[in-house]
Amino acid sequence: MGTSLTPEFWEQFTILLVAAMGVTIVLTAALDALAVRLLRRRAGRTPPPRRPRPTTTHHRTMVHG
Repeated sequence: MGTSLTPEFWEQFTILLVAAMGVTIVLTAALDALAVRLLRRRAGRTPPPRRPRPTTTHHRTMVHG
């Protein structure tokens, strides 16, 4: 027993499809804007100053003699 797809089905299908596309586009744009904002904020920061590495060692040198 087969069922036919009624005009009401296609109307609801079209409405839901357009609504889903709209939500997807809006959500994607919002997440993209958030990502761009975070990248710009991170790029604007200066990295913390690094401490210079010590060039001398603090241990005794073994002398064989």
